[in-house]
Amino acid sequence: MNKFATVLVLASICLAGVSAQCPRIVTRAQWGARAASTAQLPIRPAPWVVMHHTAGASCTTDAACAQQMRNIQSFHMDGNGWADIGYNFLVGENGAAYEGRGWGRQGAHAPGYNDRSVGMGVIGTFTNVIPNAAARTAARNLITCGVSLGHIASNYWLIGHRQAVATACPGNAFFNEIRTWPRFNPNV
Repeated sequence: MNKFATVLVLASICLAGVSAQCPRIVTRAQWGARAASTAQLPIRPAPWVVMHHTAGASCTTDAACAQQMRNIQSFHMDGNGWADIGYNFLVGENGAAYEGRGWGRQGAHAPGYNDRSVGMGVIGTFTNVIPNAAARTAARNLITCGVSLGHIASNYWLIGHRQAVATACPGNAFFNEIRTWPRFNPNV
């Protein structure tokens, strides 16, 4: 086998390993995001992952989740005056991850952590119930994906939004769930 073929095979194996850890990611173009310009994340790889819920309707289909993403982006841009949707990624209960600001971009989701974190959340309200298994798996896999791709530090810390600022987010039920996830930091 020549050197080019060997490199191609090794690259394919590496990419297959990364994609196996990543959930299906719906791009901004696929969900119909508005154009936006946001700053690069100054501290990379991000040492923190901040978990949220959107405190609105949940979604279980591609169409419903894309609509929720557009609704949230409009609220953040038009209502809050932000440059874009505040989160880096959101996950639907259809098991897909939706690109918000994306990897390497500074979010607007947790004051004091925006310049050093990846803001992730699940679409819906999770005060009394936890997200379904598909959403929980996608969220955990998205963190693993971010580590594998070098966007999240391998020694990252996971916190709930309420640990960064006085809020009920990510909801009592979901917060209790993420407290059991790897690398959760109770002592922020």
